[in-house]
Amino acid sequence: MRQHLKHIGLITLGLITGIAATLAFSLASAQSAPSPLPLDQLRLFAEVFGQIKQEYVKPVDDKKLITAAIKGMVASLDPHSAYLDKKDYKELQEQTNGQFAGLGIEIGQEDGMVKIIAPIEDTPAFRAGLRPGDLITSINDKPVRGMTLDQAVKNMRGAPGTKVTLTIYRKTDQRTFPVTITRAIIKVHSVKFKIVSPGYAWVRITSFQERTVPDLAKTLQQIAKEQPHLKGLVLDLRNNGGGILQSAVGVSAAFLKPDAVVVTTNGQIADAKQTYRANFDNYRLSASPEDPLKNEPAIFKTVPMVVLVNAYTASASEITAGALQDHKRAIIMGKTTFGKGSVQTVRQLSPDTALRLTTAYYYTPSGRSIQSIGITPDIPVDQSANGDPDDILATREIDYSNHLHNLQDPNEQKQIEQREKLRLEALRRLEIENAKKTPAELEKESNARLPDFGSSGDFMLQQALHELKGEPVQRSKSPVATADATTSAQAPGSASAPAAPGPASKAPAGKK
Repeated sequence: MRQHLKHIGLITLGLITGIAATLAFSLASAQSAPSPLPLDQLRLFAEVFGQIKQEYVKPVDDKKLITAAIKGMVASLDPHSAYLDKKDYKELQEQTNGQFAGLGIEIGQEDGMVKIIAPIEDTPAFRAGLRPGDLITSINDKPVRGMTLDQAVKNMRGAPGTKVTLTIYRKTDQRTFPVTITRAIIKVHSVKFKIVSPGYAWVRITSFQERTVPDLAKTLQQIAKEQPHLKGLVLDLRNNGGGILQSAVGVSAAFLKPDAVVVTTNGQIADAKQTYRANFDNYRLSASPEDPLKNEPAIFKTVPMVVLVNAYTASASEITAGALQDHKRAIIMGKTTFGKGSVQTVRQLSPDTALRLTTAYYYTPSGRSIQSIGITPDIPVDQSANGDPDDILATREIDYSNHLHNLQDPNEQKQIEQREKLRLEALRRLEIENAKKTPAELEKESNARLPDFGSSGDFMLQQALHELKGEPVQRSKSPVATADATTSAQAPGSASAPAAPGPASKAPAGKK
């Protein structure tokens, strides 16, 4: 019963796409000349195009047909490459800036239905109680089966203040129910903090945007002012789907020694072979004309740290977690991360269109590729004291049918088979357990919500504080955690990525 994600919809209803991307807005013509095109295949394309124009049951617009062909070609490569038409390109720019219209969800497609990858905090979708893994079966009573993902997105969009009713199927509860959500302008504030105990601070980064590093710098100054004798810091990257590569480098730089390697990238072209270090030249963005970390309190280079991660910690978040783990600057706690270890470059094709293309693998400072594997926590911890019985049902990069394979991991297929086995066992167990429960018990469970991140009921956060204070930590006993730890031990973690010629001297112009 393996669930294959046919392709992921990165044009979301209000969430930074969750993809660590180097958004290098440059003309495609600047690239080196491609190899000669296969004439036989071009003739075949022209023949198919001509047959459709002549014989299809109704007339088809030339531009629409060619655009669909381009989108299909790019989407066939991997889950994260895409052709961005005028609407898509505009939305990507808005999302990078952290303000856009929508519901506040990142979505994909699974078995003909729309799947919620993650709701973003403090948005209409989050407040409505939508959860990662929920399936949208209809939109305003229109079944989504048979719709393309773009059509589903179009039906969910609308003016701020208007309402849309989604029919949700929740696998873990094996039930379907409607949710009415009011559309809104989504403003994402990516950095939050709280003093959770005297001498201990919690900093949450929800996504990596242009303003993330400047906002983090202000947050760290505020913490140092409120807690001059800081004893420990928890950096929370749970449910952080990623964002801008340079922002991840800047966040890492806030806690690492100057010029420490944060991440390396490697691909076919020279621009894809880079080393990003903990210095301003490597995380400079238009939002930061001056180094926002120049007045950072020195305590944050040495204060004990725990980084919280889960299955929805992806891409740019994994870059930061991997860098802090490899430099032994922080203890990584939680669940194995999503496993998106590739970089997307957005190249402008015209004033209104662009191509988002996977151009490189990225590697942690020790040379690890976490593509499809993820970052394995130093201390595995469940999301609640009762454990994570549905842990295996969380979708990760390795579950995409066309994901890029990890070039360092000879055991990837075994891991896929193991996840399949554990998933089937979990579904059977849930089916048996749910059959024993009354409708009232099922209703109560489905309406129950985990405590908010950063609250006193946040189990993972409490375990992080125990670790920082030298107190016992309740470790995960999940079979998924055990399998991930075994896979991590077998993977060639010391393998090095092909070396780049040196540090990236300057981030590419434009939004990154």
